[in-house]
Amino acid sequence: MFRGKRISVVIPCHNEEEGVRATVEQMPSIVDEVVVVDNASTDRTAEVARSLGARVIYEGRKGYGRAYKTGFENARGDIIVTMDGDGTYPPNSIPLLLHVLLEEKIDFMTARRWRSKNDTSKSPLRLLGNAILSSATVVLFRRFLIDSQSGMWIFRREILEHIQPQSDGMALSQELKILAFTHPAIRCLEMPIYYGERVGESKLNLWRDGFGNLVALGKLRLTLGQRRRAASVTALPAAQREVADQEVEERRASRAP
Repeated sequence: MFRGKRISVVIPCHNEEEGVRATVEQMPSIVDEVVVVDNASTDRTAEVARSLGARVIYEGRKGYGRAYKTGFENARGDIIVTMDGDGTYPPNSIPLLLHVLLEEKIDFMTARRWRSKNDTSKSPLRLLGNAILSSATVVLFRRFLIDSQSGMWIFRREILEHIQPQSDGMALSQELKILAFTHPAIRCLEMPIYYGERVGESKLNLWRDGFGNLVALGKLRLTLGQRRRAASVTALPAAQREVADQEVEERRASRAP
């Protein structure tokens, strides 16, 4: 609990038994629940996560975005924090990020990764790909994001009703940010964090995921307006529909001769 808000941390994992241990063990006490989404792992990821007190949700449909959407559906907190289960994102940064989120009345925050100069695990190709995708985001959507591919976000859970991300793959990360940053009613911020070295083997396919994300950016640019209009038209709950129907009937009756 943090300033009266329940905090959920959602972590998608596919074969991350060592990484999830390094991540969950560092979780600060203000976190109310850790939701680990086991994305069809074949190792001891789920067992290790449960032993550390995490709530494990199994998602057999593979995909980074699919795992996250399942995690969002099962999270119980007022504020959701995300991070990868590989030890790269620092759990000890959560209290500061939450403080800024609430103090500045932010709805969605994304963490911009700052890498140690001593870290040799990030290839020049990966850094170049991230720069290209972030630049494309600026050009296509006119929103300045230094790190459009970051996997650590902090947001109020109610914004999910307004943005409704759809991607089942790696493109969910950029989609979520773009939908939030371009929404007129959602206050957003990008904050720097320290980004550590990975525990375990990376599951990212640089060429496939990189080109896939670039194509997804183009498609989102073409459909964003349509999706925004569709999201603004929501069906009334049954009780409200009954009241609305009754009011219509009353108005009709009052006009009858």
